Amino acid sequence: MDLHSSIHLTHSDIRLRLEESEGRLSPYAAKSRMTRGRARIEEPCPMRTEFQRDRDRIIHTKSFRRLMHKTQVFIAPAGDHYRTRLTHTLEVSQIARSIARALNLNEDLTEAISLGHDLGHTPFGHMGEDILDELYPQGFRHNEQSLRVVDVLENDGHGLNLTWEVRDGILNHSKNWTDILDSNVGTAFTLEGQICKIADAVAYINHDIDDAIRAGIIAESDLPADVIGLLGGTNRERINSLVVDIVGFAQRTAAERCGPPDVGMSPAVRESANKLRQFLLKRVYSVARGEVGQAQKVVRSLYQYFVDKPEKLPEEYRLVNGDAERSVVDYISGMTDRYALETYSEICSTR
Repeated sequence: MDLHSSIHLTHSDIRLRLEESEGRLSPYAAKSRMTRGRARIEEPCPMRTEFQRDRDRIIHTKSFRRLMHKTQVFIAPAGDHYRTRLTHTLEVSQIARSIARALNLNEDLTEAISLGHDLGHTPFGHMGEDILDELYPQGFRHNEQSLRVVDVLENDGHGLNLTWEVRDGILNHSKNWTDILDSNVGTAFTLEGQICKIADAVAYINHDIDDAIRAGIIAESDLPADVIGLLGGTNRERINSLVVDIVGFAQRTAAERCGPPDVGMSPAVRESANKLRQFLLKRVYSVARGEVGQAQKVVRSLYQYFVDKPEKLPEEYRLVNGDAERSVVDYISGMTDRYALETYSEICSTR
């Protein structure tokens, strides 16, 4: 046996060992060797499970790196300590992995979904999403765009060829504004995907409050007293209270039904979480949307310019498909706040 073969066999043993270790997970956990697979069949990685491979592919994308300069709440904030779409993604990943670990579910799958869930988010946060949804005749949803990023746009138009479970979790992570646990799309098939969805809400509720306090929009004393009394007075305390409740709720429902757990919250904690979301809508997001005029002007101008002049699109977007408007949406949604503003300025200066 030559040295290359010996090394290859040793590495393959690593993946097999990792797959075997998943046998100790909950019977309701997703197992990498039982994946529904990829659209294009690939040889297994010698050292990583399929879900670990997906996580690594997502981290190395251009779309993931661009999250560093995409808005979470405030457009192109001047301070260094405000959350961006990237720091939000990392916080979601940490919270989701903690929940998955406590419930003995697949942490690798949870991490991959968490890291990929916002890859298709627009510049200017949900304001950018709303404007593109209005402009593009087919409509725009960032969860659908995130799936399009990993399926089509990345890897020079070939996509990342991720597993079905990761793609399902990315597509089904969105929520509506009625209730923290209600969906405006669907429910992820895996418990790991459902965990990412609830971790997304836990993360943004708390870090958006933290950023709003830092920006001077609200004070800690403005937060609903009954919510603070139940969940805690600090960002750390509230996240801990929510995570502990989510884990406890899952354990109780699993024991009651002698089956898979529900990923949710106890009624009192769910009500408190919804109160925090409503507080954010009234006191924080409404203020941040004072910048919506700027975002609308920029996105509308970029959209109209590139629809009228599709030849000005970068070649990589023109080659993806023959639909000019779809290519324009792909290009704009991938922009960072800073790049969108710079491109808008360049367009204005040439008119």
